[in-house]
Amino acid sequence: MQGMGGGGDDCPFAFNFDAATFKVGDTVSYRITGNPMFEDMPFVGQLLEVHDDFVVIAGDANDPSVRYRGTRESRPQVAASEI
Repeated sequence: MQGMGGGGDDCPFAFNFDAATFKVGDTVSYRITGNPMFEDMPFVGQLLEVHDDFVVIAGDANDPSVRYRGTRESRPQVAASEI
């Protein structure tokens, strides 16, 4: 994601968009579904757990209790009810 910073700097995140290679600690871009206010906004989180059909994402780097269950796909989807 080049040129995303205000001065033309590159994005500070290195995302894994390959769901087949997800592992704990990967940084992912995820979406929140079910709430029109958030549906067009990308969010960044770190994978805490990787399962066959879902992932658990750290929703707040400063609060380890904030965890979201998301789909296991290139850009995981988190239901608004998880937030």
